[in-house]
Amino acid sequence: MAPTGHEPGPEVLFDDEFIAAGGHPTQVHAFHQFLYVPLGRIVVTALGRDHELSPSVALWIPAGIPHSARFDPVSLVVPETFEPDPHRLPYSEVTSVNVSDAQRQLLLSRTRASEVSEEDPAVFAVLCAGHRDVLPLPKPTGRSAATVAGELMRNPRDPRTASEWAESLYASSTSLRRAFRAETGLAFSEWRTRLRLNHSLQLLAAGHMVSTVAARVGVSTNGCILAFRRYFGETPGACVKRSATRTAA
Repeated sequence: MAPTGHEPGPEVLFDDEFIAAGGHPTQVHAFHQFLYVPLGRIVVTALGRDHELSPSVALWIPAGIPHSARFDPVSLVVPETFEPDPHRLPYSEVTSVNVSDAQRQLLLSRTRASEVSEEDPAVFAVLCAGHRDVLPLPKPTGRSAATVAGELMRNPRDPRTASEWAESLYASSTSLRRAFRAETGLAFSEWRTRLRLNHSLQLLAAGHMVSTVAARVGVSTNGCILAFRRYFGETPGACVKRSATRTAA
């Protein structure tokens, strides 16, 4: 499906109808929709909750969910739609997705097609790939914050504080913290916690013990368990069992 751009002006074409510049009021689709924003940011509000989309975080909106949207002054929205039958989503709620390189390449390649892209089971499978519990993790774009984020993604257990990272980059800790907040919407400590939890989900799914997982992401076993309860409402072990049961079903 061709992308939809939002430029300053009276209105913009989106979802086959004209909407006011800056977003659209509450609407309900009879189809599943995957929203990707390769440029700028948008905020989708569904069932009283805001979901911020960026070039690194997309959104699945299941059919039948009322939602509205607000757009940045300049943004590019790439929507993919799928009929509920036979495309069954692995969840029934609006769900954020950390966009992988494979998903990004697929979505952008489809926007270059000269003809409107049709529904494709393979495309649906790629866009559904990933652990459903993964936390949204926008990637910073500025040099300093992006450098720190890249290093932490390679080594989540790196114990350096924001001040220590800033010193290694010859920057101030204040500017680095502000960069994370401005570019991701998250404080540095929150961003790192989400990264570690997401990495923990992958390790647990691979069969590693909780103690091993905790050590690999740089926290204590007790700290790992407490973080899972805070963010997922259950222990790591319970999360693994639920995921296994869902997969078997």
